[in-house]
Parts: sequence; C-alpha cells; structure tokens
Amino acid sequence: MTSATPGQTIGPFFHHALAYPGDSELVPFGAAGSVLLHGYVYDGAGAPVPDAMIEIRQADATGAVPETEGSLRRRGSAFTGWGRSCTDRTGRYWFSTVEPGGPTPFFAVAVFARGLLDRLFTRIYLPGTDGAVDGLVARREDDGGLRFDIHLQGENETVFFSFPRHRS
Repeated sequence: MTSATPGQTIGPFFHHALAYPGDSELVPFGAAGSVLLHGYVYDGAGAPVPDAMIEIRQADATGAVPETEGSLRRRGSAFTGWGRSCTDRTGRYWFSTVEPGGPTPFFAVAVFARGLLDRLFTRIYLPGTDGAVDGLVARREDDGGLRFDIHLQGENETVFFSFPRHRS
C-alpha cells in the first residue's frame, strides 16, 4: 500500500501549511499601478468555500512573462507574476497585482479546494479582451478593481481546462 500524495488527500490543509505572509501581494497593496483582483469561491450548492486556495500566474504590465521564480520574500524583489490566496470564512480571495499586458491579457488560475482530488485550471481575462471565453471575464468595479467569482459546480460552474500532460 502506498501513501496518498497531497493532491490525493481530501483536505483542507491549505491554510495551515501553504499560506505565508504577503502571499497575495504580487505588488504592495495600494502601490501605483496596482489593481485588486478578488472574488468568492462557491460550491455546487452556491455556498461559499471558506477553505479553498487560489494561485495565479500572469504576465507583467508590458505583457512579458516574468522569468523570476515565485518567492516567499517579495519586498524589494522583482515582480514574479505568481501569487497565492487562501479564502477567508466568507469564501473571499484577493490579490494585489498589476493588470497583465499583451494582446490577450489574462491571469492563469489554479484552484485547490476540499473534495477535489487535484487542482482545477481556469483563466481570468480582463474586461474588453478580444477572444476571451464567455464566463471567464472579470467585472470591472467602480473603484477600478477586478471581480471574478469561481463556481466549482452547478448552473454557474466556471469553465475549467484540462491539460494532456497534467496528471493527478
């Protein structure tokens, strides 16, 4: 009998083992050029998921994909384009980041949650992006922030992608 890998266990263990201070601040909150990307994670019944974890990977404001690896220490370091946010008790996640540039700007997203045997993949496109998939476009809020809710199942289920080389 072999031991279960972290991707095969029914968590949640994210809040206890994988969160770290500043994990959702790709740039300092409120810094010039920063934007708040946030939303809620919901289960199939429409209830908030208080113990999910969201990871993003993105290009910088010029559209260049950073080659600097992610880091637990961000202050004063180069923009890595990677962040992690655990949901709070209301199911809310958030990132302080920059809007990705390029011809089709998007955030690549991985979702980890209880009951999932492995992560889910999706994208969040900026409003007005040509060629964006319906249901994957963030809503621009009055304060300039971007809101994108993630629905794991049900009538409003978020579009999730599979990758042939990705295995559980």
